[in-house]
Amino acid sequence: MGLLNKARLYWDTISYLRPVQFYGRIWFRFARPQPDLSQAPELRERTCAWQAPARRLASMMGPRQFVFLNESGELDEIGWDGPEREKLWRYNQHYFNDLNAMDAGARKTWHLALIEDWISHNRPGQGNGWEPYPLSLRVVNWIKWALSGSELSPASLHSLAVQVRWLTKRLEIHLQGNHLFANAKALLFAGLFFEGAEADGWRKTALEILAREIPEQLLPDGGHFELSTMYHAMALEDVLDIVNVLACYERTAPAENCKQVRVWLLPRLQAMRRWLRVMCHPDGDIGLFNDAATGMAPAVAELEAYFTRCVQEASDIKIVAMELLADSGYVRLSHGPAVALLDVARVGPDYLPGHAHADTLSFELSVGRQRVLVNSGTSCYGNSSERFRQRGTAAHNTVVVDGQDSSEVWGGFRVARRAYPFGLRILEATDSAATEVNCAHNGYTRLPGNPVHHRTWRMDDQSLTVIDRVEGSYQTAEARFHFHPAIQLQTTQANADSGTAMLPDGTELIWQIEQGQARLETSTWHPRFGEAKPSFCLVVQLFNRSSSLRFTWSSSIGEYA
Repeated sequence: MGLLNKARLYWDTISYLRPVQFYGRIWFRFARPQPDLSQAPELRERTCAWQAPARRLASMMGPRQFVFLNESGELDEIGWDGPEREKLWRYNQHYFNDLNAMDAGARKTWHLALIEDWISHNRPGQGNGWEPYPLSLRVVNWIKWALSGSELSPASLHSLAVQVRWLTKRLEIHLQGNHLFANAKALLFAGLFFEGAEADGWRKTALEILAREIPEQLLPDGGHFELSTMYHAMALEDVLDIVNVLACYERTAPAENCKQVRVWLLPRLQAMRRWLRVMCHPDGDIGLFNDAATGMAPAVAELEAYFTRCVQEASDIKIVAMELLADSGYVRLSHGPAVALLDVARVGPDYLPGHAHADTLSFELSVGRQRVLVNSGTSCYGNSSERFRQRGTAAHNTVVVDGQDSSEVWGGFRVARRAYPFGLRILEATDSAATEVNCAHNGYTRLPGNPVHHRTWRMDDQSLTVIDRVEGSYQTAEARFHFHPAIQLQTTQANADSGTAMLPDGTELIWQIEQGQARLETSTWHPRFGEAKPSFCLVVQLFNRSSSLRFTWSSSIGEYA
């Protein structure tokens, strides 16, 4: 990349940032706080029961053995820091999620020893474990573990206080988003778990942050503003954890504090729960939009059960044939045995698109309980070429123009010029008619010829038709449709203009290119971090600026959504 192009890319990235992200980064880089090793505050009396939290899968396979991101590691061989594992793996190592994972009680002896080992080998203020985000998650996990009936040793309580004091000096105001929310959640937990003037200060800081972040990060339709299904699930867990811990201390903590946070959060909880359900496939798990993978957040069923324990007035969720999440920019269509999740959203907040993919106007499709068309998913973070590929438009079920991405994703978490959707129009089905959704985006107008991508989805009980049109001047335009790895494909013509997609239960779907020319390519799907599954992608080249692809199935297939 030439110097001028690189400068332009940086400018088109930073021009969206807020001033606090500039001076916050400078402060974060050059500030040199010192750890405060003074005595820990006294513990606050707890007056109500702690509800069992949502559980993740266990990540400790032995007393000193972990499995994160589909990769194992032995503590005696790799330690707590160092180049033997990538940074995200190290972050997970320092989270201590296993303390509250499935069957955690059976590993209590391991957990006690692990906490003491962490304290011994992670000097205050040094290493990955003292970075604000993993520190915030660890503080919450240690406190949740203690509230669940385990006992933190005096050394652990002292370390916990030292960590919280360090966090107050390293708040991630330069990153904002879910990182800053995690910081505030940790300060709130610590400000309730401990008592006294110092704990009151932690709680006060948490409330100041939450007062700003809750109305911004939690959208009116219930979605999390970073527009990732995975991070939404994490946000729902965060909110439930906060409601849970407030209930534990509602008689001993300042009543106005508890009431204030409850007023902020409780009206949003049901909408958050409903948003998550709308964005799930009939198999019960999330669609993969933007940075999203299963296994990082608790499973949807775990969050549902946790919601019921924390919120007494939990009501049934009824999902209708057409669901529009207007503030987030997603549409769910349910017809017969099929469900389609449509992305008509912006890539994320303008100043915080770090978890965005160039996936505007992509979609996913299930028939019965089987996923048929899938976006790339996410198997890695960092700056690798694979990370770049997974964020790119070609890894999603949408249109690539002149080999470019619809939004300029680059680095590990950066976006320069980005696509904005416009012209959303929904014609709902009446009687046996199809539901039709139309939308366009301007992401390619930065290219010579100002191309604009228009897409129409038309769905009824037995079919889905996807019509793409690209206006303006360009050399090539291709619509890409990625099949789930479990789907067996067979073409009925040499050029793949028609064919069958066989589901694992023997159900057969038929695809037919009504305009355009198709070919099959190999691809990969990444439903979990550290995982790549071989798959196929149907690539449809637009002809006379348009393409049309029709999938058909029997209306009696499988279970309805």
